[in-house]
Amino acid sequence: MSQVEVYTVDLRELEGEGDFPCPKCGALLSPDDIEEENYTVVDVRYNEEGVMEEMVIQCLRCKSEIRLIGFIELMEV
Repeated sequence: MSQVEVYTVDLRELEGEGDFPCPKCGALLSPDDIEEENYTVVDVRYNEEGVMEEMVIQCLRCKSEIRLIGFIELMEV
């Protein structure tokens, strides 16, 4: 069985509407993909106040896991 590759994407570094390519295969991953056609949500982590800190998604094309960070800082902007 092959090991799943894990990448980290800092949302503060993205431009535009939040779309970004999968770091491994280049599939376009978008927050507007509510049907989960290109990725699926694996885990969501919240802080003590109940604010989302991190989300882990899996690209459905290459099966890589992607840690999305920077949610709290984006809310402060």
